[in-house]
Amino acid sequence: IVGAAGLAHSDVSNPVVAARMAAMSDISDQMKLLGGMAKGQVDFDATAAQGAVDTVAARAAEVPALFEANETDPESDALPAIWDNWDDFVTKSEALQTAAEGVTIASAEDLGPAMGQLGGTCKACHSKYKD
Repeated sequence: IVGAAGLAHSDVSNPVVAARMAAMSDISDQMKLLGGMAKGQVDFDATAAQGAVDTVAARAAEVPALFEANETDPESDALPAIWDNWDDFVTKSEALQTAAEGVTIASAEDLGPAMGQLGGTCKACHSKYKD
């Protein structure tokens, strides 16, 4: 998965856009790991699951700074609405960080509620700000 994401971003010429795409891909990779565990496709590992949630929180904290500059690249899925609705975008970014910081995964039973909480914040932002 990580290799595919790296290849998908290899055509990005703008380093600002590349940095934010890397952060968003990292969040996506962590969510895929959690989803795989929740679906039983990946063996549950509490340490790895909590590490994924912690990474989502840390990367979400970086999002406003990564998107602050209104820069584009043909390979980017970021919509201009981000900068047109900056305060809302930041609020949605902070909601992901807050949601992730509030998640503790100690058992496989914690995965479903965590995925619902995190996934909802991802969807709220993607539906408005991602092509």
